Amino acid sequence: MIELSLGKMMLLALIALIVLGPEKLPGAARTAGALLRRVRSGWDNVKAEVERELEIEEIKRSAREAVASAEAAQQHVKDTLKEAHDPFAEAAAMIKLQPPASPNPVPMPESLPAESLPSESGSHQAHLSQDSIAADQTLEGVQAELPLNESPGKPAHDKRMPHGNA
Repeated sequence: MIELSLGKMMLLALIALIVLGPEKLPGAARTAGALLRRVRSGWDNVKAEVERELEIEEIKRSAREAVASAEAAQQHVKDTLKEAHDPFAEAAAMIKLQPPASPNPVPMPESLPAESLPSESGSHQAHLSQDSIAADQTLEGVQAELPLNESPGKPAHDKRMPHGNA
């Protein structure tokens, strides 16, 4: 802007005093001060508006970059999913091309000797009775370990430890 040194300001004040006279000089100084404030205010407003526009442009540029980055990431995810999907699609196509399986894949031989089929007699019944005896003994042992008058789902209260903590 304009550089005003102390000497230049004194020269301007002297010229203004000679031209305007002592009566009009205070009013002229007020008017010049108001004009200078308006100019500075206008300059500050223009400067702030330019800065806002630059910030808006920066935000728009950042948003465009973010959108481009998001689109690239989305495309990468799509490509990865396609690569993962292709083997499954090929396997599904191969399964569709195979003939349907029969409902009974293991054929039963028609001529089995009667001795090879399991029966309810003999050793099979003896094995079942031994299993039931062992299960009864295990149940009696568990019932003996449970305290009286308490259900199996609730823990027993230890009177030595407060609040039932172990």
